Amino acid sequence: MNIPNPDALKYDGTRPLILQNTKTKLQKLYSDKKQYKQLLTDYIQEIDELQSIMYAHDRYGLLLIFQAMDAAGKDGTIKHVLTGVNPMGIKVHPFKRPTENELEHDYLWRASQLLPQRGMIAVFNRSYYEEVLVVKVHPEILIQQQRLPVELTTDLEKVWEQRYQDIVNYERYLYHNGIRTVKFFLNVSRQEQATRLISRIENQAKNWKFEEGDVKEREHWDQYQQAYEDCINATATEIAPWYVIPADNKKNMRLMVGDIVVKEMKKLDMSYPKVDKDRGKELHQFIEVIQSQDNIQEIG
Repeated sequence: MNIPNPDALKYDGTRPLILQNTKTKLQKLYSDKKQYKQLLTDYIQEIDELQSIMYAHDRYGLLLIFQAMDAAGKDGTIKHVLTGVNPMGIKVHPFKRPTENELEHDYLWRASQLLPQRGMIAVFNRSYYEEVLVVKVHPEILIQQQRLPVELTTDLEKVWEQRYQDIVNYERYLYHNGIRTVKFFLNVSRQEQATRLISRIENQAKNWKFEEGDVKEREHWDQYQQAYEDCINATATEIAPWYVIPADNKKNMRLMVGDIVVKEMKKLDMSYPKVDKDRGKELHQFIEVIQSQDNIQEIG
């Protein structure tokens, strides 16, 4: 198995990201479909076991954030990597266009309602990072939809710098409360995105995924690439790193994400609670109680 060292994909503020120099495709990380399925199954089982320990330990929460251009494979990656994890221990939240109620609050408000509790994994399919991505490409949203005071939007560069810092502070706050944040940018090429969008049109089973707006947003491809590069460089920290994942091969992408999630969870200092000797003896006394209950039931 030739899964890349996660450090090669990791951005934690110690080196700059230059997107045009990053790969969107690697050689296959699996020999055939059978091996791919086995590798993915192994990751799922390990994530499930680690989440069980996390739940019992009850000290940490884990926030996984997925960001990408349209058709990069966010939905499929979340589905394939995390299906099989106990549904009691994980919640997935897609971030669509903000509702009127959400627009009446600060931009981090809706995310704050969905953060993981201790022992749980929360997955954000898109996130508060849209506020420095889509909104940066379409700054008119600040006044027209978010209705910010005009005097706060006259210097757009200042707006983005303030938001970057707000997000860094927010993730530091989460860290100080036991919530670990791991962020993925699924890095798809423009050519591969075009192939996938066309497939959504040609395949009737995928028509429901197609949105005209996706085509219109492709006109802003270079702006989005710059927005992602700026955003990742400004918000990549040691305690809340970004992983830039080559996304042209979906199977590769899922294996890399699975590998990183496992490794990040293993960094947490957690274990099943240990029972001392006195409590162990106390517990064993209940075996006799349970057995006597069954004996009484059989006699009755």
